[in-house]
Amino acid sequence: MKLPKDKKVFFASDQHFGAPTAAASKLREEAFVNWLDTIQQEAAALFLLGDLFDFWFEYKRVVPKGFIRVLGKLAQFVDQGIEVYFFVGNHDLWMEDYFEKELGITVYKNPQDITIEGIRFFMGHGDGLGPHDKGFKRIKKVFTNPIAKYLFGIIHPDLGLRLGQYLSLRNKKLSGGQTPPFRGDEEEWLVQYAHHKLEERHRDFFLFGHRHLPLERALTPKSHYINLGDWVHHFSYAVFDGKKVVLKKWNPSND
Repeated sequence: MKLPKDKKVFFASDQHFGAPTAAASKLREEAFVNWLDTIQQEAAALFLLGDLFDFWFEYKRVVPKGFIRVLGKLAQFVDQGIEVYFFVGNHDLWMEDYFEKELGITVYKNPQDITIEGIRFFMGHGDGLGPHDKGFKRIKKVFTNPIAKYLFGIIHPDLGLRLGQYLSLRNKKLSGGQTPPFRGDEEEWLVQYAHHKLEERHRDFFLFGHRHLPLERALTPKSHYINLGDWVHHFSYAVFDGKKVVLKKWNPSND
């Protein structure tokens, strides 16, 4: 990917729209759309690294009600020529082709190597990676099982979506509850995963979501790990200007 002059690439993750209540979610959605407004003129591309929604399931002819403002804004980005990429997160596991067909957004279900202006990025949501997260890895196998997906799909949407939202909200950690503090690189399994991937080949930046904590760590003098944080508590994002990646927090009064 080449950057046009004076353009930048933006990264964000873990908005968890729909949680913990519709009213609280709407306020955060408005803030996120306002941020999208502010970056629209200088954005060449936008990468969303998963969990845009707290629960998402696409039936063949039905998608969840709501979120029209953020979806409309993303469609506007695409119509303007801004490339939008979405990485499926653990709360977006059952995403199908709605984003691609209706919004023109490129969707990835696995981490990707992407080169921008000669800088090598490795990015993804971050769920199920690394030496830990074993409980989720087991749950993910169940959720992605075609039979389990089919059985959920035959439930009436009104009941199925309500059930999915209820189960999602019960998991406070994944729905943006209390974020565990930083306890050192040895305890950060995505940092350990990035170190492992570096043994395969060099990447300049590793970008993930899922952790909900804005975090930057130097893996080597020439390779860095960045966790994007979230839009539940931190309202954080990253921006790449063609040379460096900066992790920032959005504040409408001074951004």
